[in-house]
Amino acid sequence: MQLETYISDLLYRYDCITVPEFGAFLTNRVSAKVHDSTHTFYPPKKVLSFNEQLQGNDGLLGNYIAEIEKIPYNTAIVKVSKQVKAIKSYLIQGETIQFKNIGELVLNAEGNIVFNPTNSINYLTTSFGLSHFTSVDVKRETHKHIVEAIEETTPLAFTPEKRSNTNWYKYAAAAVIVLGLGGYFGANYYNNSIETHNQLAQEEANVQLDAKVQEATFFISNPLPAATLSLEKQTGNYHIVAGAFRVEANVDKKIKQLRAKGYKARKIGTNRYGLHEVVYSSFETRTEAQNALYKIRREHNRDAWLLIKKLD
Repeated sequence: MQLETYISDLLYRYDCITVPEFGAFLTNRVSAKVHDSTHTFYPPKKVLSFNEQLQGNDGLLGNYIAEIEKIPYNTAIVKVSKQVKAIKSYLIQGETIQFKNIGELVLNAEGNIVFNPTNSINYLTTSFGLSHFTSVDVKRETHKHIVEAIEETTPLAFTPEKRSNTNWYKYAAAAVIVLGLGGYFGANYYNNSIETHNQLAQEEANVQLDAKVQEATFFISNPLPAATLSLEKQTGNYHIVAGAFRVEANVDKKIKQLRAKGYKARKIGTNRYGLHEVVYSSFETRTEAQNALYKIRREHNRDAWLLIKKLD
């Protein structure tokens, strides 16, 4: 499995790609800039970084791999875990891990992962097709001095007017100008008349439309009977967490799957990392929650855990 390929695909769409039990690749948008000395223009881009502290599974990478490889989600997570263990073993041996189109990973003397991002690819989709370029200086003052020098040295010669008997050209030109102006103002008057007519017709249509909307809004001949829904509201500060997701579409999908299995799944908000948390259910006492947690771990998800949190 080419893990770096899946990470690279997701970096175009998301700002944080977490690899469970390893770390997270983050992107930060940088505006376009100009290098002062080389006069090189650089387009906007995403700058990559790596945070070893973010190792929680948000479900984004696993769901993407499961969708691409047409395998179950749990199988995708197991494959990621195996490759992470292999990467860590290579790093401990002092090797440098190359992630194509992403960057290099290596351990420093303190045992921490150091990330050197690559500059060969821009993950900002709005800058697609843009590359850096260099522009030469525009030397306007040089041309100004040349013109001034030519004006000082070039003599000015005045030629007397030569009269002729072709004055009828002047009258013909004047007639053409008068006819042109008349046609121009006539066309403007015609266009303004049409525009005024269209505006009045549009205002009248708007008045009729407003009247129809009001009639449809306030005079309903056959109103539908009111429907009363009885919803069970979950309470309690003890929650069994099924997962945390960055994309809300994955949240809705997870809740639908759990409810289909009979759980009272719901979303309880976001954690400090900005991830949406989904729980199997909530309980009033710790004992009830612990008993339900043991059963869920035994029958459905061994990674489920208990969260104690007071909801607003």
